[in-house]
Amino acid sequence: MPTLPSTIIAPSFGEQVCNWLSEVHLQFEVKANRAFTTHIEIKNSNGRSLNILLTDLENWQKAGSFENWQIEINDLLNQRTKGEQWVVIWEDYWVKKPYIVKSRLSAMLGISQKIAARLTQVRRIDQETAFQFLEKNHLNGSVSSKTRYGLFLPKRYFRVLKKDFEHNIESDEMLVAVATFSAPRVFAREDGPFRSFELLRFASLLGTNVSGGLDKLLTAFVREKEPDDIMTYADREWSEGAGYERLGFERISETQPMPFYMSVNEMSRTTTSNPDKIVVYNAGSIKFVKTFKLSD
Repeated sequence: MPTLPSTIIAPSFGEQVCNWLSEVHLQFEVKANRAFTTHIEIKNSNGRSLNILLTDLENWQKAGSFENWQIEINDLLNQRTKGEQWVVIWEDYWVKKPYIVKSRLSAMLGISQKIAARLTQVRRIDQETAFQFLEKNHLNGSVSSKTRYGLFLPKRYFRVLKKDFEHNIESDEMLVAVATFSAPRVFAREDGPFRSFELLRFASLLGTNVSGGLDKLLTAFVREKEPDDIMTYADREWSEGAGYERLGFERISETQPMPFYMSVNEMSRTTTSNPDKIVVYNAGSIKFVKTFKLSD
């Protein structure tokens, strides 16, 4: 009698993350399994811990709600006030954009390819170049923008790359980071018009950590556009925006978690209400603004 094929059960979301951590030889511990989240503590290369909160969609459908999510987020924010690093990873992001999630975690854990921004050259790039880069390297993809800059690593500095870092060795340069900006919003004031811009997107090439990259891109933008201020938002699922504060941005306000409407089968989310989709929430955001004096 022929043997029936055994049923193959795909690893759960949490198991997939744990398998990846093992593959990259990181020490970790599953600290808690709650109603719809799993807390994993990872020991990074500098001896500090990175805590990730995995949000499983199947369990979210059973026990998820805005109230329960608010409890989880408030607990996470409280842990951050104690100096702990915490990030939130929803299952749909892991499924749809695993390489970007892994790249961001690797950068935080200190195991990604490091590139010093001082080795790069900055210049304006066109809309298509920015779009292609951000779609591949930013968790939220690209958005319409007015001004775009890129950081390029010249071929003579390819020598700083690890031997196993995949890149086109025949190319004269490599685009390693991109920042995009909005058109100015102009406000009338007694002392003249006030021009405010928004930093819309910033991303580094997958698998890299471009040290000083955002600072160099901002400097190029400020030199050309002479803004009165630049505003941007920090995604609280990943941080409290300490990197922006180091660059002179001031924390202005916070937004509460926003609802999204999720198609579980397609693992896609939208802001448009739909009764056939489940409601999920982000962790909110923080608005930052950097103001420039005329003397600058």
